[in-house]
Amino acid sequence: MNFTRWSARLPGTQRRAARGTEGSVPAARGEYGPRPEHLAADAHDPDHPGTSVDTLDTDVPALEDFSVRDLLGRLPGLVALVYGPEHRIAYVNEAYASAFGPRTPGATVAATCPEAEELGLLPLLDQVLRSGKPRTVKSRRTADGGSYTVTCLPVDSPHVEGAGVLVHAADVTDHAVAAERLRTSERRHRETAVTLQRSLLPQELEQPDDLRIAATYQPGVADAAVGGDWYDVITLGAGRTALVIGDVMGRGVRAAAVMGQLRTAVRAYARLDLPPHEVLQLLDGLAAEIDASQIATCVYAVHDPNEGKLVYASAGHLPILVRDEDGTVRKAGDPTGPPLGTGGWLHASGSLALPPGSTAVLYTDGLVERRREDIDEGVDALARALAGASGTPQVVCDRLLRALGVTAEHDDDVAVLVVQHPARDGADAELFHNAALELLGGVEAAPRARAFASGVLSSWRFPVELRDLGVLATSELVANSLQHGTPPMRLRLRRTDRRLIIEVTDGDDHLPRRRRAETEDEAGRGISIIATIASSWGSRRTPGGGKAVWCEFALPG
Repeated sequence: MNFTRWSARLPGTQRRAARGTEGSVPAARGEYGPRPEHLAADAHDPDHPGTSVDTLDTDVPALEDFSVRDLLGRLPGLVALVYGPEHRIAYVNEAYASAFGPRTPGATVAATCPEAEELGLLPLLDQVLRSGKPRTVKSRRTADGGSYTVTCLPVDSPHVEGAGVLVHAADVTDHAVAAERLRTSERRHRETAVTLQRSLLPQELEQPDDLRIAATYQPGVADAAVGGDWYDVITLGAGRTALVIGDVMGRGVRAAAVMGQLRTAVRAYARLDLPPHEVLQLLDGLAAEIDASQIATCVYAVHDPNEGKLVYASAGHLPILVRDEDGTVRKAGDPTGPPLGTGGWLHASGSLALPPGSTAVLYTDGLVERRREDIDEGVDALARALAGASGTPQVVCDRLLRALGVTAEHDDDVAVLVVQHPARDGADAELFHNAALELLGGVEAAPRARAFASGVLSSWRFPVELRDLGVLATSELVANSLQHGTPPMRLRLRRTDRRLIIEVTDGDDHLPRRRRAETEDEAGRGISIIATIASSWGSRRTPGGGKAVWCEFALPG
């Protein structure tokens, strides 16, 4: 086949017209021939304005001096030339024949080239013929597992009826295999990070007596590495509950590992029953020790049912939102300190009312942060969504995610913690009671405390055994406070649907410790008795100075 009868139509170019007055461009040949006489006659090359042909080296060969068939035959890429609307084969080079077998000239591509259907080339050839523009498809696979990037270039010839298409296919199998291995490695890396992170999150949330809680964690899309979002619910005792949410900046296994260390540290510090700002102060130093390059934000809040509020501290985290029963949404204000790990900052605690019927939402930035939008706009959008969200905590979680447009394709991790303080009435309300007594008058307060406890526990219709244990625990706690504490002193009894809580507060901040009393000791057995008869016990320092010592008894059934 004479390839000089075909010319390619490239975008933005024109076919170079033959410049001879006699004949046409000579057929391709393997040997150099004499320069065409008309080139010497022209003063300037019309395709190169301003360039005098006289200045060109007359020994430089022209493209027409080379054999196009020989050039295409030696190309490592696969080359085929087809013509006409039925895409009949005009030529295939050796590389093409070696890859897919020889092809009969004149046969149609659809009938004799199964690889064309596998690569999806038939519609592509039609598009190229119709548009007259080249088309490229990348990394198409054949049945034998090979991958090819194919370019189809329109060509035409005055000597052949109908336009043609020059097909060039580059074997990119090695590249495709390497890319697939990379994708597989990245997928496994992400799955490892997600598994690690989910294993470090609570497998089941603790459900305090006075609160209803639900949480949702959603990792980003598959091509985004997992982040360091986390949340936790920690029962502190005496009805108090710690609520935690945080976000480690960065992505991948490292961020998840740092998150796990911080969450473990928070649970350890929570056992000390410290004020929220002191917990964050300890976390701040620990975060810098774990990895100075990793910065984390965190909110640590404590709910006390006796006070009806959240006491919280924030290290660079987004504000807590609270929806009241009437739909009004409040936002936690200051104090907010810098993120954990920055050091040099004294954190402070604030408070936020959480009355019965209200709902609090703690969340990470993935829920409200969007590209090209101020994050405050996202927080405002969340507040509007929360104002209209009602139902159980899990329902509220789901509604907030939908309202903020968080789907499976979301590009960032999202953690949401919803806390409800339900308003109780009727039979449910009868299961929750409080009673308190100011301990005045010195040692004579002890018998009054025992009589008060006996009367209250009897009115709450507790079994005799539990009532006796409650009176004994009251006696020991009050005696301990009278002996080692200072005024003001107070006894508080509280029952829920699951436990009886007895708590004594006084003005001294020295916390009691359980110790082994010797046989001859006349004192030192009170806390040991409490630890023996109660389900749990503990002590903490109170914000205004002093301490609280408490114990709990699980209700039967």
